[in-house]
Amino acid sequence: MPDWPRAAAAEVGMDESKLAEARQYALTGGGSGYITRHGRLVCAWGDPHERFDLKSTTKSFGSIALGLAIGDGKLRLEDRAVEHHPSLGLPPEENARTGWLDDVTILHLASQTAGFEKPGGYTELLFPPGAKWDYSDSGPNWLCECITLAYGRDMEEWMFERVFTPLGIGRDKLSWRKNSYRPAAIEGVARREFGSGIHAGVDAMARIGYLMLREGQWNGRQILAPEYVRMAPRTPPGHERLAVLHPETYGRASSHYGLLWWNNGDETLEGVPLDAYWSWGLYDSLILVIPSLDVVAARAGKSWKRSPDADHYDVLAPFFLPIAEAVRDRRRPSREENAAPPPARHPPSPVIREIRWAAADGILRMAKGGDNWPITWGDDDLLYTAYGDGNGFEPQLNEKLSLGLARVRGNPPEIAGENLRAATLEQTGGGARGIKASGLLMLDGVLYLWARNAGNAQLVWSADRGATWTWADWKLTTSFGYPTFLNFGPNYAAARDEFVYVYSHDSPSAYQRADRMVLARVRKDRIREQAAYEFFERLDAKGQPAWTADVARRGAVIENPGRCYRSGISFNAGLKRYLWVQTGLGDDTRFAGGLAIYDAAEPWGPWTTVFATDGWDVGPGETASFPTKWMSPDGRTVHLLFSGDDCFSVRQATLVPLPTE
Repeated sequence: MPDWPRAAAAEVGMDESKLAEARQYALTGGGSGYITRHGRLVCAWGDPHERFDLKSTTKSFGSIALGLAIGDGKLRLEDRAVEHHPSLGLPPEENARTGWLDDVTILHLASQTAGFEKPGGYTELLFPPGAKWDYSDSGPNWLCECITLAYGRDMEEWMFERVFTPLGIGRDKLSWRKNSYRPAAIEGVARREFGSGIHAGVDAMARIGYLMLREGQWNGRQILAPEYVRMAPRTPPGHERLAVLHPETYGRASSHYGLLWWNNGDETLEGVPLDAYWSWGLYDSLILVIPSLDVVAARAGKSWKRSPDADHYDVLAPFFLPIAEAVRDRRRPSREENAAPPPARHPPSPVIREIRWAAADGILRMAKGGDNWPITWGDDDLLYTAYGDGNGFEPQLNEKLSLGLARVRGNPPEIAGENLRAATLEQTGGGARGIKASGLLMLDGVLYLWARNAGNAQLVWSADRGATWTWADWKLTTSFGYPTFLNFGPNYAAARDEFVYVYSHDSPSAYQRADRMVLARVRKDRIREQAAYEFFERLDAKGQPAWTADVARRGAVIENPGRCYRSGISFNAGLKRYLWVQTGLGDDTRFAGGLAIYDAAEPWGPWTTVFATDGWDVGPGETASFPTKWMSPDGRTVHLLFSGDDCFSVRQATLVPLPTE
């Protein structure tokens, strides 16, 4: 590709006015920029080949070098760094006295968790590796040296050979300066940096982004392993729990930083797809990649103006959001685009043969702009629900709430939503910054709500149908990042027993997929007592559940590596089956992604598969469930409530039972 093929915005399904909005904001810092979709240039400004000092965008180039080294078998993420660089961390000698150097891994160096102080030279270790997150140039520079020693070659020379030249980036378009902080050579080889050092124009930057968008392939040649490309931008599991050493500067960076790439996996940038990721250097040099939209953008120039006390991501929103909003058609990721193994790891249901969905054009969509929608059947025959990051049902509220309450009358298709104001419940704050609802239950006339993003989850209740609320003085702090209640009939009528059941994916974060789902229970009359909760541990030899009071001994009720996420569960009395709806894969499931439905005869399983796909015909949203009120007496007609398209979305379905003898 000597030059980018060009296209008008409309030719690639984009809105020209939104692109102009992004360009106008970018130009408040001058410089140059490219925006591409489907590999075609749709918007450009400035000189595309003017070389800018990209500063920390160099780190993301370093991530590509790391991927090559891993693919070549030169090193592994779990390797101790000293195995590749015996003098790692020295000088200063104080680092040796900490006893921590031997514990630094390649992963630590690549994810800003090694503990090295910020400057790019020889800096002190501030904390044990893996204990915290702290932005550093020194750590990535040690990583650069590990790779340099593994190959025994100058990083610039090697990267031109392996990446830049194949991408059509000549030495007149990109240069990598000598190390500014350490001696010029290491074991006779030129010493470069990952912390900074590359000078390039936006044309070269966009080519790097396009290589990542195409999962390491360029003109039919696989330059970088697709498995690495899919992994590198994502936050490593568990890192979202790490404290950030300087939150006043980097916000909640530990939850949205991958292997030398930034990301939006925790939805800090509301409205920007969750799969978006980018390089980011001083002066706001950026390579933005949005796989779900097939978009790459590059920008370099001077820094944009910051507002005092703003989140560190806020300065990006006026550039990223118009680009995302410019896309008028949303593509659905194909099976080949998903990194995880295929769905439906569990055997087919012995009771339900299939689910038949009503036509997509019959989906009811209300309360535009809101999501979440946990729901419960009240003692007054109304459904109570909660929304996040929205303005509720029409007529909508003037203010956007991260946690708002509503109730719903009627049965599909004749339903009506009504917003309920509750000063002691309502919360604000977009994405992960706002407390939100994950589960709702009415029990003996009292509404109970699980509030997530509260570090981890906190129980809240109302004895007056939502008017006033009381917050528990305790929280679930291990796992249970998205707890939801099992729902039965109105006011918990026809419940199985004297217990309330609570499910979650096994993660403290509502934004990180897990390998398994977990279950807790508590007696109905002790639901407000933390000490009364028990956790599913295993099924015994007779298939009966074993429970433990020790959350550390919790076991899995469903295992599905990399796929366990937000969910909703209810009892289908007509079929006598528990139905568990789980959000599937997808980089932004509001618009495209997967959905799975499991069923069981008992709340703890064993669970079997009713339906599983990586690409439902509409966006499944981030949460879904079958409200028990909207199930027919025979259990065959059901209605899925889901948050697709950021709405209160309702779709009818028919459960077709297997023939009985």
